[in-house]
Formats: sequence, C-alpha cells, structure tokens
Amino acid sequence: MNVQNLNSFDPFADEGDPLGGNQDVGSQQNYLHIRIQQRNGRKTLTTLQGLPKEYDPKKLLKAFKKEFACNGTLVDDEEMGQVIQLQGDQRLKIVKFLTEEGIPKNTIKLHGF
Repeated sequence: MNVQNLNSFDPFADEGDPLGGNQDVGSQQNYLHIRIQQRNGRKTLTTLQGLPKEYDPKKLLKAFKKEFACNGTLVDDEEMGQVIQLQGDQRLKIVKFLTEEGIPKNTIKLHGF
C-alpha cells in the first residue's frame, strides 16, 4: 500500500520568511504596560512595566508614592526588567502623570478590568 500524503512535502518552502526579516512585528518591547492585579478581597496592585532606559525607576517610584499617596516597591523581573508595583488602582493616575512628563500616550498600554 502506497500513501502519497505521507511524503515529506513542505507547502510553504517557496514562500520564504513571511516577516521579511523584520523582527519588530508584534513586538511589545517599545510599550509601557500598566496592569492591575487582584490581591485578596478588595485590595489591588498596579504594575508598570517596560519603562524606557532614560527614566530612573527609583526616582519615578518616589514621585508616584508622593503624588498618589500610596505605597510601592521596585521588583526585578527576568523578562521585563524592573517593574514598579503600587498599592491600589493607580492606572489612570499613572497615565496622566506620564503624559504630563512627556511620554506619548500612544506608547502606553492600559490593561485590566
């Protein structure tokens, strides 16, 4: 019995690279991600990831804590680098603060609920 479908045939072999060598398609590296995470009960945690290198996360965290009257910390992550965590739902306040500091609003991604 001879089955033709089991031969090694690659239908996409002549297509080449569909991205054309462009590695930035679908990349999330140039965005600021602001997320909210549910803790226990009504408690929430706001995280800020993907901060550009020209901004000092320690100074930014200090300004956030003073401006928003909340506590926060700086966490080292393997994938996203340094992540700023703030207590409570501070997403809209962070967006307003960062846009006033000169970061374009189209580079900020707001996630959650």
